[in-house]
Amino acid sequence: MLGDDAELTAAVLAAQDGDETAFRTVYRAVHPRLLGYVRTLVGDPDAEDVASEAWLQIARDLERFSGDADRFRGWAARIARNRALDHIRMRGRRPAIGGDETELTGRAAESDTAGEAIEALTTDSTLSLIAQLPQDQAEAVVLRVVVGLDAKTAAETLGKRAGAVRTAAHRGLKRLAELLGADPESAGVLDALPPQRERRPRAVTSTTVTHPRTRTQKDM
Repeated sequence: MLGDDAELTAAVLAAQDGDETAFRTVYRAVHPRLLGYVRTLVGDPDAEDVASEAWLQIARDLERFSGDADRFRGWAARIARNRALDHIRMRGRRPAIGGDETELTGRAAESDTAGEAIEALTTDSTLSLIAQLPQDQAEAVVLRVVVGLDAKTAAETLGKRAGAVRTAAHRGLKRLAELLGADPESAGVLDALPPQRERRPRAVTSTTVTHPRTRTQKDM
C-alpha cells in the first residue's frame, strides 16, 4: 500500500493519462480497505463481487474524476457504497444501516478514548469487531479509520453532516474499546488501525483524458 498521499495522487493522475501500471498501483493501494468497507455493507460472501463492480465503474469513470488522493478515496468509497446498496436492493434486503443522524446529536469528547489506542491492525481482525457495531457506527469507523477518509469526505460519502459522522465514529471506537476490554484475548487488536486523518489542503486537479481501452479486473 502506498504510504504517501503524494504518491497515490501521482498514480491516479498517471492512470487518468492511460497508464495501466499506474492504475494497478492505485488499485493495490486502495482496494484492500475499500473491500473492507464493502464487507460492512453486504457481508463476506458477496463483498468481492460488489467490489469488482465498483472497480469497473471506477475504471470507466476515472477520466471524469478531479482531485487528490483524499478525494479519490472518497470518490471510490461513494461508488462502492452505491454498488453495495444496489446489490442489497437486488437481493430484496434492506440495508442494515442504523438510525437517523438526529440520533447522533451528542458531541465526541476532545480526547478520543479509543482513538488514542488505535495506531496500527490487520483489516480482517478489525472488521470482525466492527461487524458487531450498529451499522451507522460501523460505516463511520470503516470510512474514517480503515479507508482513511477525513470527516468531511466520509460525510459526503454517507450523505450526512460531518459532525454526525464524527460522533458515530467516536461512539463506534468507544464501543470497540469496550468489546476489547471484555475479551482479553483481543487485547492489542486496536493497536494496528491507522489513526483517523483530517484532510490537508491540497491543490491538485486532474485533466480529462481518453482511455485507450476499458480495464478489466485482471488488469488490476
